[in-house]
Amino acid sequence: MEHVLPAGRTGVRQYRLVDHRGCPHPVLDDLYESLDAAWDEARGWWHEQFGSDQGPVGIGIEVSTGCGSWRTLRYPGC
Repeated sequence: MEHVLPAGRTGVRQYRLVDHRGCPHPVLDDLYESLDAAWDEARGWWHEQFGSDQGPVGIGIEVSTGCGSWRTLRYPGC
């Protein structure tokens, strides 16, 4: 599901979680108001699914740009 920023909200940054292929995450496909909120959700879900002993979190984070596209801030596994 592709999220598009509503008209008039281009100045507000939103964040989304992506899978290992850079596609919107199949379970955590939502918009977040901050990087911290998105990352907390990703870590919580990852640890619930795979445990805290699992290596790096396999979820990335993207931020919306002023023109309505997305830019990767954190790649999966980092």
